[in-house]
Amino acid sequence: MKAIITALALYAFMPLVQATVVGEEITYMSGDTQMKGYIAWDNALAGKRPGILVVHEWWGHNDYARKRADMLAGQGYTALAVDMYGEGKTASHPEDAGKFATEVRNNMDVAEARFTAAMEILASNETVNPDQISAIGYCFGGGVVLAMARRGTDLDLVASFHGSVATDKPVAKGQVKARLAVFNGAADPMVTAAQIEAFKIEMDNAEVDYLLVNYPNALHAFTNPDADAYAEKFGIPLKYDATADTDSWNQLNKLLREVYAK
Repeated sequence: MKAIITALALYAFMPLVQATVVGEEITYMSGDTQMKGYIAWDNALAGKRPGILVVHEWWGHNDYARKRADMLAGQGYTALAVDMYGEGKTASHPEDAGKFATEVRNNMDVAEARFTAAMEILASNETVNPDQISAIGYCFGGGVVLAMARRGTDLDLVASFHGSVATDKPVAKGQVKARLAVFNGAADPMVTAAQIEAFKIEMDNAEVDYLLVNYPNALHAFTNPDADAYAEKFGIPLKYDATADTDSWNQLNKLLREVYAK
């Protein structure tokens, strides 16, 4: 009995730790298409804060994108995991994922409209400073956020994780408003060394403020712990790399602190 009483007494003096990150599903429209997103924030924080858009991999708006939104919320931002396919559509097979992603890539005006719709929803949230918006993306989403930066979207920081860097329309000086960060797997067959070199030349010529980190031996999807399972199931060159994942996330947070002087 004494042990029980002691344990209860100790418990009574322990601080109550409560999760303060709140997440909720939201719906919004882009043209005639209903979009299904997820927004997360820390409800213990007072006042407005920067908003971060999170654009999903080619699998669509799934738990991985939501996890990253939650992680950003835990760092003091409000994060919106974006739906780029519409209706919250997701893929369970690479053939479907490729089809969905290609449909978006082949109509960048629609892609920009969907991205802008999400950006407007985020900026209008009561916890967000509408003048402080950034965007990050993974795989397909990394290519999307870089495309939005190249189109001159008014963003503070754009970060791409194992995303496409190629373009057939190199930017001109003054076209990119955002600070850029690209985290790439040097062994990723989906992003060639020639494409990386062309990206560097493009950014240098346009005098863009950018960071490029090329992780040795890292393959595509190196930030996603599910990558190994996808690789085994479908025979595609994906692999999780804990070191590259941790470093790229830490570097992202360092850049966000610099941009927003946190």
